[in-house]
Amino acid sequence: MPDMAEPIAETRPPAMRLARAFTAEQRMADAIRALATDMAALAPFTRAGLGIGGAEAASVLWTRFHKFDAADPHWPDRDRYVLGCADCGPLLYTLLHLTGHAGVEAAELRRFGQEDSALPVQPQFAVHPAIEASAGAPGEAFGVAVGLALAERLLAARFGKSLVDHRTWAVVSDDDLASGVCQEAASLAGMLRLEKLTLLWHEAPTAADAEPSADDVPRRFAASGWTVRRVAGDDPAEIASALAMALRSKKPSLIACRATPERDAAWVDAQARSLRWPHAPFDLPEPIAAMWAKAGARGATARRGWLKRLARHQSRAEFERVMAGRLPDTFHETVAALKQALARGPASDGEASVTRQALDILSDAMPELVGATTDSASVMVGLDAIAPTGIGASFAGRVLRCGARAHGMAAVANGLALHGGSVPFGAGLMRAADAIRPALRLAAAMHQRVLHSLLQEPHAPPPPDHLAALRAMPNLHVFRPADPLELAESLELGLRRVDGPSVLVLSLPAPPGLRADGGENRCARGGYVLAEADGPRQATLIATGAEVAAAAEARAILASENIAVAVVSLPCWELFALQDEAYRATVLGGAPRFGIEAACAFGWECWLGADGQFIGMTGAPVAGNLGDIHRRYGLTPDAIAAFVRRRLAPPVSIA
Repeated sequence: MPDMAEPIAETRPPAMRLARAFTAEQRMADAIRALATDMAALAPFTRAGLGIGGAEAASVLWTRFHKFDAADPHWPDRDRYVLGCADCGPLLYTLLHLTGHAGVEAAELRRFGQEDSALPVQPQFAVHPAIEASAGAPGEAFGVAVGLALAERLLAARFGKSLVDHRTWAVVSDDDLASGVCQEAASLAGMLRLEKLTLLWHEAPTAADAEPSADDVPRRFAASGWTVRRVAGDDPAEIASALAMALRSKKPSLIACRATPERDAAWVDAQARSLRWPHAPFDLPEPIAAMWAKAGARGATARRGWLKRLARHQSRAEFERVMAGRLPDTFHETVAALKQALARGPASDGEASVTRQALDILSDAMPELVGATTDSASVMVGLDAIAPTGIGASFAGRVLRCGARAHGMAAVANGLALHGGSVPFGAGLMRAADAIRPALRLAAAMHQRVLHSLLQEPHAPPPPDHLAALRAMPNLHVFRPADPLELAESLELGLRRVDGPSVLVLSLPAPPGLRADGGENRCARGGYVLAEADGPRQATLIATGAEVAAAAEARAILASENIAVAVVSLPCWELFALQDEAYRATVLGGAPRFGIEAACAFGWECWLGADGQFIGMTGAPVAGNLGDIHRRYGLTPDAIAAFVRRRLAPPVSIA
């Protein structure tokens, strides 16, 4: 890397030269500006804002501090670089191109924004191996960054700094910092003293006629336990000094880069730009290209040294297993033991304690299982806490206590999953489903293995549309287990799933043991016949969760009246929809179908058919506990039996 204070040779005609020479580092930043501007011009409604205003910070970071090797974007001990800004595409693709990442050549940049482009306008996870995460809604990427930093600390505590010693860099906008999830995640990072997390905030210029903001972001972060530094966004020396400070800090760091609107506006002006960068679009002078290529290979030596340490490490096999996301070899035996334990008689105070019992057993076999819980749902997780201490935090624990920060918890869980080496499990309340929805959607879009358990409180049932809203989310598996065995099977399926998140909707009243068979995972097909009719079916009762027990009792009542009824448990609609048509037809049967659930009817029509009937929350929600709602909407066994009896009765002829 050349001396950054040394001006490079001026190759432009004398008439086009500016009054002063530019240092090599300034010219490297100009390369970012030029390419980002050229890319933004190709895509309608796309701005190069961050590629212009954040060019100096990106140049200093990627050439001096950011640890990576363009030849191996998946090197496990690389630094993570997360962008949360809406206009981050041109900047990120430009950096990947300049540093020599395969798949981001100049020809690909020229197709940016076109139908045949491999680079979406908004960078998406898995589109390129060097893209660490999708941005998602404002603030989500910052929550991911906190999760990435937490994952590094947890793995370092387990495997040592010789294998795990890297940093997380996040770039955010004003929109990100204005979101609630950002403050939730920031307070968690400050509480845990995640000193290897650095946030770069590019302050947007304030319009002359705009109202002054009452939000003092630096003071807010300082109050949350962060080290804060403000620098000029176009001064490489100030930026480098602040980044060096972040390396020494024992707390997470926020670097606020003040905008330079005059400089940025001058660059956008075509005539001014032609004086500073007199090159054709996507044309990069050879000296600048060589300097950037050298920066892209700067981490090769560190990566080779790390590979040598990995080859000699006593825990190499286990490290490679957890980073690859493979379950332990003993996982099947552990699940079998769990089913036997629950079949013998689970704890009596509801699915919350059953979940706690299950996690205690699973965590012994899965040291990578990491929990995060809100205070109101902490009863579901009994693992040792990741506890703040006087000088930092003890990362030997396995569960993060998030207080009331449900959204921050879910966003951090996404970062834990993306980093690798951890399988995150979140525990919260069902009434917080709306709060965590953006994080769930991002996990589903990025195909990340994240588990969440949402507890339905008996005294405060959630709105009737919550289940339907969760089921409407693409690539999210929603489980509503009916008894302890179904809960164990749902946990197993969620842990085995590697292409998306899963949510377990649990009930606090003690679920009855409806099954005693612990062999085959019957939930794996999404739905199955729990109890067949005594004779040809006259009706099929299809239920989920706690209502399956009510359906089973209704079946017994109807059987005493010689009405043959089958009961179908449908714990996971998404898995049931994947089954072949013949299996679904066998399970659902040809007799009249009745859907039973303490929720709204939305979505049930696909299982009930044209002549099916729904028994559930068909009106506006009412106050009261879960028992009151069951009685109000006819979800008790006697009411279900009476409903079926009326529907099956032959019509009365009028003489």
